[in-house]
Formats: sequence, structure tokens, C-alpha cells
Amino acid sequence: MENDRVEPTFSGVRTMLRLPHVPEPASWKAGGVAVVGVPFDLAVTNRPGARFGPAAVRDASFMVADLAHYPTGVDHAALGVDTGDVLLDLHHPYSVPGAITARVAEVVAAGCLPLSLGGDHFITLPILRAVAAHHGPVALVHFDAHTDTWEPIATDDPPSGVGAGPADLNHGSMFVHALREGLIDPHRTIQVGIRTFNDDTRDLTIVDAPTVRRIGTEAVAARIRDHVGSGPTYLTFDIDFLDPAYAPGTGTPVAGGFSTGEAQDILAGLGGIDWVGADVVEVSPAYDHGQVTALAGATVAAEWLALVGATRTSTG
Repeated sequence: MENDRVEPTFSGVRTMLRLPHVPEPASWKAGGVAVVGVPFDLAVTNRPGARFGPAAVRDASFMVADLAHYPTGVDHAALGVDTGDVLLDLHHPYSVPGAITARVAEVVAAGCLPLSLGGDHFITLPILRAVAAHHGPVALVHFDAHTDTWEPIATDDPPSGVGAGPADLNHGSMFVHALREGLIDPHRTIQVGIRTFNDDTRDLTIVDAPTVRRIGTEAVAARIRDHVGSGPTYLTFDIDFLDPAYAPGTGTPVAGGFSTGEAQDILAGLGGIDWVGADVVEVSPAYDHGQVTALAGATVAAEWLALVGATRTSTG
């Protein structure tokens, strides 16, 4: 059903899906979603630029927000707020993880679900620290071309006074830290779409790209639901899960991925999961064409929001 907005999609202040911009925690509504932009890309191993991802995804999201979600009819505008971006001091990069954790902790403490827009994939680690501090170890549903479980290069502590955590700003090793810190439940974690070699899977369950193609999107969704069970679950979606034909604007594109439609089909099958947060990362608009990748990122975020909205409706 078409909404009653009179402002065209090409105008207006760029918040995510036209959600109201509400930066102050005191004004957030418990039970809603709070969008958090995380403009950070100092942890990349290839092409930079994901610091501009939150702005690009918000801009493209206006095209998604023009109508209610299809086919559920969920109205994104009723689901929460856009809190703006985390304030980061990139001149002192070791201060960044703590700043991200602190902002997401405010979201969780307010009883809201964080939806974070990256930024490179490293940001998921400090987000998980805030989420797990509230919920305990969570199941991780991880869409990606890479496992991001390579052994950390640096494991020493950061310089004094810059916050907790190892001095390892790397978007390829953060889930090793998440496992070692007990942030995610390895028995309920599942990685989907993997198509790069890593000889140490950390005993995590992987549904790699050939398997996704072989069994189909409906079966993949069923496998995810069965694997995570009924406990608290966090979604992280690296845009390079998609094939570069559908998401060229990313730092580490890998051929052999999936279409945006296939991603939508899988996500649509993930209803009934106890979602406690999500992020969409690695959109790097400098390498994008015609906002294809930014639109894909906005669409993935909207699909997760629709899952949250549908659950809210079914439970009253």
C-alpha cells in the first residue's frame, strides 16, 4: 500500500528509510529499531572507502522507502529511528572500537535493536561486545564471501587509555576475537556464501557458495533457522556476499556470488528468529555504479527490518 508522503524520493534529509533522526537515547522507544551509522574503514585489507557506506546506503534507501515492504506490507517508517553516525576519532584508531561499543550499548540499554550501517566488517566486533554484554553469547548469521576467521596478526593490547580489546584492526580476523571473547555461540553460528579459501574454519558451520546454489534459497533459509534455534541471534551481512555484478562497490569483491534477489529470498525465509541486531557492511560507493551496491545494501537492511516488523505484528 502506498504511503501518504508528498515529498518525492529525490528530496529530503537523508536518514535511513526516512526514519526520524533522533540522536538522543532518552527519546528512543523501547522495542523499536535504532539505526547506527559507523563510518569506519581503517581495517580494510584491499580497497578503502566504506567510511562513505552509511551515507550511500541512506541515500539509496529513499528509493526503498517510497512504498511499504513487499510482500509483507510492513511500514518501515513505523519501526524506529535513525540515530545518526557514531562519532569516531580516526586520528586515534584504537579509540574507535570503544566508541562503537559505547554507542551500541546505549541502543541496547534503551531496549532497542541496533541496525548498523558500515563501514568495513571489523565494526561487527565492537558491536557484538555491546550486544553480548546484554544478551550473552549470540548466534551469528553471517553472509559473506569470506569467513573472516583468519588468525589475527596482532594480539597485543592497544596503547594505554584507548579501551579494551586487542590491537588488531583487521576486517578479516574479528570473528576469531569474537569467539575467544565468548561473544558468539560457535554451535549456533552459521556462515553463508563463503567462496574463498581458509584452512581453519574454527569448527563453525559453513554453507558455502556451491552448496547455496545446489540446494536453493528456501533450503538455505531452513538450514539457518534450524541451526540458530530459538536463542538470541545477530545478523551480519557483508555486501560481497553478492556477486560483483550486483555489488561492484565493495573493497574485496569475489566472483561467483549471488544476486540481490537470491539474498532477499533467503532473508525472507528467516522469520521467527529471535533477532537482537543486525549490520550491513562493506559498501564502498567509490567503486559503485549507478548506486547498485548502495541500493542492495539498503534493500538488505529493509528486508531485516521487515522481519522485525512482521514479528512485532504477529506477537502484538
